[in-house]
Amino acid sequence: MQKLIVVFTIVVAVLGTVWSAPSRGELPADISKMMLDRQLPPDSLGVMVLRLADGQIVLAHGADKPLQPASTLKVLTAIVGLDRLGPAYRGRTEILTASPVATGVLKGDLILRGFANADFTWEEMQRLLQKLRHQGISEIDGDVVVDRGFFQPGRIDIGLLPFDESPEFRYNVIPDALLINTNLLQFDIDATEVDFQIRQTPGLDRVTIISNMTLLDRACDKWEDGWQIPNTVKAENGEIRIYLNGQFPKNCAQTVHISVLDRADYVDRLFRTLWHNLGGKFNGTVREVETVLTDNPDKPGLTRVLAEHRARPLAEVTRNINKVSDNTITRTIFLTLGAMSKQTSETVGEINMPTLKKAEREIHAWLKQHGIDDTELVLDNGSGLSRSARIKPAQLAAVLQVAYRSKWAPEFISSLPIVGVDGSMRNRLKSSPVAEFGRIKTGGLRDVVAVAGYIPDMNGQQHVVVAMLNHERAVRSGGRAIVDGLLDWVAKSGAPAGSIAAKSGQEQAVVGAR
Repeated sequence: MQKLIVVFTIVVAVLGTVWSAPSRGELPADISKMMLDRQLPPDSLGVMVLRLADGQIVLAHGADKPLQPASTLKVLTAIVGLDRLGPAYRGRTEILTASPVATGVLKGDLILRGFANADFTWEEMQRLLQKLRHQGISEIDGDVVVDRGFFQPGRIDIGLLPFDESPEFRYNVIPDALLINTNLLQFDIDATEVDFQIRQTPGLDRVTIISNMTLLDRACDKWEDGWQIPNTVKAENGEIRIYLNGQFPKNCAQTVHISVLDRADYVDRLFRTLWHNLGGKFNGTVREVETVLTDNPDKPGLTRVLAEHRARPLAEVTRNINKVSDNTITRTIFLTLGAMSKQTSETVGEINMPTLKKAEREIHAWLKQHGIDDTELVLDNGSGLSRSARIKPAQLAAVLQVAYRSKWAPEFISSLPIVGVDGSMRNRLKSSPVAEFGRIKTGGLRDVVAVAGYIPDMNGQQHVVVAMLNHERAVRSGGRAIVDGLLDWVAKSGAPAGSIAAKSGQEQAVVGAR
């Protein structure tokens, strides 16, 4: 008997320390120490770890407390979008008319209508207008009517307070159903020791760039330190002047994409510029309508599509939601869920319900359909770019459980960042066993660090992992290291560290998941 004990002790010493799980509510010792060292209270961290094979809870710490999820909330919008809309769903943009064309002249209005096309750039707008020219249209004897009515209201950005102090940058752009080029202008800034040049793309009719920036000695990669919000002034003659403010490093070149024009002005100036460049004539106005335009009631069926652009299939767009963490695209898909919701049994009041509310209703309905608790859930805009959004780690873990077994699981899982390889996880945990095997969506705000996704352990058992750290010092106190430590802990769990058999099982499990 003593010989057996000695042999067992030697085997354990050779293979390494056997992993042992803490109790369900107790954080792993290393994680607790990290929290203590950073003076972060235990209740600021919510964690749920589930083994997918049997649904066993491996770790639940503060998992039933509603927390700010930041961008990890995107996984919910993404899977509901795939389930409700389907992976082949494509947003689109149309140019149409109800008027005849005679000798190259369109005898009436041209309608520009959007159906939540996440890929509609200014170059695609140019191609649509080129198709009109190929059809022989050289002049528009009417107005250009902008129809954003697929979402209600058509302009949810009006009157909405800025999220933070950088409303001009891309991540803050609020979508509508006809968002061209994400309403962005590209500024290429090239500075020398004494001067700099600024080039704008696309060029817009009667839009002028004026620089109030000063040059100084600063590292080029620190250019944002001197950046200030540009201000835009519209003169009485219709000219728009954009003033760039702040400081810029000497001998530096940067490309900046910003949204500084009202989108009605953006569409107006862009259309006029592109149409003129294609040799077209237009003397009318570019005006917006409040509701969706339908066929001419006096001549039903007369309205016809002259040109159309379709976005990539949703299965591809979902990669922008999770890998790239694109807020505007996520919010576009969220609103599309509302716009495409069924209305057959709705009352008149529900038909007139704002698209945002319909989207929230669709998410709650999906959760209830799958038996997931939706109490205390606050979605806001579906992207996590919010101070008010709340979800429990246990709820988000349940969402990931359902997503893993969804018929669209391959599309969903492939949209998540690969640990140590791409997306927001490309530079994280490269030396951990989870590298190249884990699929993790990250989230971060001023007071939030979060992760959510799938991690295989050393036995090849796949786990759902959700962790949310909410604290005013979550970022500056090293919150990322804490949630990464949790991911690493799960990856090393389940078998003696360093076991060849365990590593083989992990590789086999990941191949099977693919």
